[in-house]
Amino acid sequence: MTPDSNALLVEFFAGCPDLLFIASAEGALLHASNALREALGPAVERGETLTALVHPDDRAALAEAWSKLLASDEPVSFRVRLRDGSGAHWPLSCSARRSSDRGAVFGTLRAAPEVTEEELKTLRSKARMIDGIAEHLDDAVLWGLDRNAVCYYHEGKGLARVGLKPGHLVGANWFDVFGDESRRTGIDLHAWFDGTPHRHRDEFFGIHWDLWAIPLRDDRGEPGAGVLCLAFDVTETKRAEEELRTQLHQIEAQQKVIRDLSTPIIEVWDGVLTLPMVGTVDSVRTADVMDSLLSKIVEKQARYAILDLTGVEVVDTKVASHLIELVTAIRLLGAEGIVAGIKPNVAQTMVALGLDLSQLNTQRNLRAALNHAIRAMTRVQAPSVAAGPAPAHKPAP
Repeated sequence: MTPDSNALLVEFFAGCPDLLFIASAEGALLHASNALREALGPAVERGETLTALVHPDDRAALAEAWSKLLASDEPVSFRVRLRDGSGAHWPLSCSARRSSDRGAVFGTLRAAPEVTEEELKTLRSKARMIDGIAEHLDDAVLWGLDRNAVCYYHEGKGLARVGLKPGHLVGANWFDVFGDESRRTGIDLHAWFDGTPHRHRDEFFGIHWDLWAIPLRDDRGEPGAGVLCLAFDVTETKRAEEELRTQLHQIEAQQKVIRDLSTPIIEVWDGVLTLPMVGTVDSVRTADVMDSLLSKIVEKQARYAILDLTGVEVVDTKVASHLIELVTAIRLLGAEGIVAGIKPNVAQTMVALGLDLSQLNTQRNLRAALNHAIRAMTRVQAPSVAAGPAPAHKPAP
């Protein structure tokens, strides 16, 4: 560059009203217009780097844009926030391109608009999406709250169900409107603003709602910008759930009656209980039998419990094992368990298991089991009768 051209460059940068700079390929400032120096102050010095001036949160975006700039001969535009002399950061839009010798970068800066045309287009698309949801979901209500809980959006077909019109609560503070209702339902409205999504299911205005509170983030990705809320009327679903729950309770009650009828415990003699079992015996039924029979033995202080298997055609291997355990449990309660009426195939199953049947008292049928129990009780009572008090002797005449 000749001395004359250098002087012209200095004069141009001194008098140009635009924010201009020339930087090295590494991003160090080589020249800056006086307008740029006035805008950013003494922070713009020869040799200072753009990376040092840019806001820390924008450094990754600057590095990406700079790499794109160095790899292209076309102008590249990007947005940055640059620090001025007071330490504040200015939002600026930068347009830059490489020099013909590829050793420098020419750039111009201007105040960045709050929202670019592309960003505005994106925002409009998102708004249409939200409006579309509100317009087509019959049971939904959507609303948006800013960081101060002031409503700025209130739409949805579900509003008609509570007697409200679209936009009815726009401008209202949510705490003022729903503070008492939230305390009644136990919903913490303040928690909606902690940056965590929340879901509640409760009743408002006589309608059951499934409510989602979704936190909104600011330009830096930090929570606290507000809350987007979406509520669905689930009254019909709630009613169906309650009806189903009632039906399940009825079914459980009926099953209990069936189990009680299928395993009746009869006190046929003082101290003698019998349990006739009919049909197929599975593991669930055997467990019910064990609970019921052991409780009845304790209640009646029974000495004998007869398991009548005359009407049982089939048992599986687990049931056979449970029967042995049941007889053992009866013995631990101080009573004797008797198994009557075992069919041949049931006997084969029990033998095939290799179970210890030496302590198992079995009888041919219920009659034989009753005779055994009654005879055993009679033998125990007979000595006590024989050993009663001696008759009084009359004195000799």
